[in-house]
Amino acid sequence: MTKSRRRTIRRTPPARVARPASVRRTVTAAPRRAGDVKDAFFRYIVAGMRNGVLALTREGTLALINNEACRIFGITPRRTDLGRPIGDVLRDHPEVVRLLNSVFELHLLPNRAELRLRPSGKVIGYTLALVRDDSGRVVGASMFFKDLTRVEQLEERERLRDRLAAVGEMAAAIAHEVKNPLAGIEVMAGLLRRKITDAPDAQAVLSDIINEAKMANAIVQEVLEFVRPIRLQVERTAVADAVQSAVQHADTQARRGAISVDVAVPQGLPLIQGDQYQLAQLFTNLLLNAYEAMDGRGRVTITASTIRVDDGFEGREAVVVEFADEGPGMPQDVAERVFNPFFTTKPQGSGLGLAIVRKIVDAHDGSIDLETAPGRGTLIRVTLPVTAIDGLTH
Repeated sequence: MTKSRRRTIRRTPPARVARPASVRRTVTAAPRRAGDVKDAFFRYIVAGMRNGVLALTREGTLALINNEACRIFGITPRRTDLGRPIGDVLRDHPEVVRLLNSVFELHLLPNRAELRLRPSGKVIGYTLALVRDDSGRVVGASMFFKDLTRVEQLEERERLRDRLAAVGEMAAAIAHEVKNPLAGIEVMAGLLRRKITDAPDAQAVLSDIINEAKMANAIVQEVLEFVRPIRLQVERTAVADAVQSAVQHADTQARRGAISVDVAVPQGLPLIQGDQYQLAQLFTNLLLNAYEAMDGRGRVTITASTIRVDDGFEGREAVVVEFADEGPGMPQDVAERVFNPFFTTKPQGSGLGLAIVRKIVDAHDGSIDLETAPGRGTLIRVTLPVTAIDGLTH
């Protein structure tokens, strides 16, 4: 029997192709550990959340903070903040620091509570939770929160409308009855003053009566203007034109004295959907308020710029107009109430000037903020969206 001959086939190995160093490193790199992938995925989730997320260790140091939390707190994200005491990172928000430092002593942690931040005035809704390890030991705490400022503004706007509706019904009924006697007093005092030209003392008293009647009539007119619903004549409006009109109107309504007004409002700002007349009234009232506070000397600076606002809806382009004066400023308790109807610190003020300002801003779906301190002047910031939210009525 003939043995079959085996054939041995030798295969020539394929020629090696030189690869760039970077490619060789990619091919030969060791695969990531599953834990690393999970940790990275967790960081991506936290970073992309629309809510603020913050965590601290049992020792009170910062363990985690995402970009939304930094935006709400007004701080710049830095990797070096991790591991630092929470009081150092959030030194501008002592109310939050106190809350976080007490979390480990609380028997019942707040859920869906609200807190107003200082000095920004933002309102956040937050939830606190303890962080436990696998054995159940508390190793830290977390805070989840959302910026509710826009929601708070909308709710306050609705509350203001309800109050104005009630006041409006009363004011409309009273105004007619009050205006007629005031007009009669003014006319009769004028007639009497012309008849007793030879009595200087009586002339002075009658002049005071006429002036007081005119002031009372102006207050009644202001109340009517305030409670009357704003009906906007909306059109594409240039903020620069409204500011320029306001400067001219303010000069006709009050004496500026030695006060200088510097206007730096570019003509190239985007046009907004607004009422030119109402915006001019808004800016006029702010100027008049600054004139009264500065007592005839100092400087008012008006600037404007564009920003992108994230107000709880989709991000929108907005125009920000700032009025900065060199007046005496205000204490915090007064600053918190200046936009309330009928609140005033002036002996003869009606307390409606800044309340009307806020009403006009609300009607344009905007916001108004105030920064002030005794001896440091006042800055009022008006933010007007280029396009209003559909469906909002005023």
